[in-house]
Amino acid sequence: MNDTQRIQEIVAKVLAELGRPPGADPRPGGASRHTTSTENGLVIDLEDPTAESARRAIGVENPADPEGLRNLCAATSARLGVGRAGPRPRTASLLLFQADHGVTQDAIYGEVSQETRDRFNLFTVSSRVADREEFLLRPDLGRLLSDEAKATIAEKCTKGPDVQIVVGDGLSAAAIDNNLPDIYPVIEQGLRSAGLSLGTPFFVENCRVGIMNDVNSVIGAKVVLLLIGERPGLGIADAMSAYMGYDPQPGKSDADRDLICMITTHGGTNPLEAGAYVVEFIQRMLRYSASGVTLRELAPSS
Repeated sequence: MNDTQRIQEIVAKVLAELGRPPGADPRPGGASRHTTSTENGLVIDLEDPTAESARRAIGVENPADPEGLRNLCAATSARLGVGRAGPRPRTASLLLFQADHGVTQDAIYGEVSQETRDRFNLFTVSSRVADREEFLLRPDLGRLLSDEAKATIAEKCTKGPDVQIVVGDGLSAAAIDNNLPDIYPVIEQGLRSAGLSLGTPFFVENCRVGIMNDVNSVIGAKVVLLLIGERPGLGIADAMSAYMGYDPQPGKSDADRDLICMITTHGGTNPLEAGAYVVEFIQRMLRYSASGVTLRELAPSS
């Protein structure tokens, strides 16, 4: 028997043990896929690795201080106490990591739904980025509006409002789809109740934070509020940030902005609470005609 025949024999035995005949479609959902061996009842399906019980499971065998390890793991979402199989991670830990990584990829490469944009009457413009790959490689282009975008904003938007709201996909489309329906009405109602005028809201594709400067060079608002998707993490991929700046203009930096980050119902600031805080923050900016470091100097207790 040559090597090729030996390999084929081994493969056939393994597939037979798993209850799948040789030549069957090995992909999930394949026509001949079986999850249980008819001979010995061997189950090869695994439980959902992202379930909370699986995510919080302790993988260390015989820990010296079981109670201390449980308390440590309960105090953080970091991947502690996952255990090892020799020098390698355990299968459950690896599957969870891969599942979480898949969610982050979906968030980064996904698109904000048209339904979400239509719900808040957001017309769409784009940065100078040509596509998503360039967006990831060229942050500088994501901070600038395209010429067409500037013309569209100049045509459709009210000039010189107290507050201009802009929504951008950033690095997580899921952050916008999941949080905008909750946070936007709170912000809009709160600002109007405070007697502030609002500009015409719109959505920016392939958006970076610095685009606030380019936006206000066209609109001339007192304050620009940018609701944007944060860089996803492993386990939480739908966090939103609210960036605010008083009279942002080309040349201004992060030092001239304020930020409320980690807006999500999955372990962060609830979007309803964050919306109320945004309104309060904007009112403070208008009171002192400042934001960022300057606002801290003028209002150190804030």
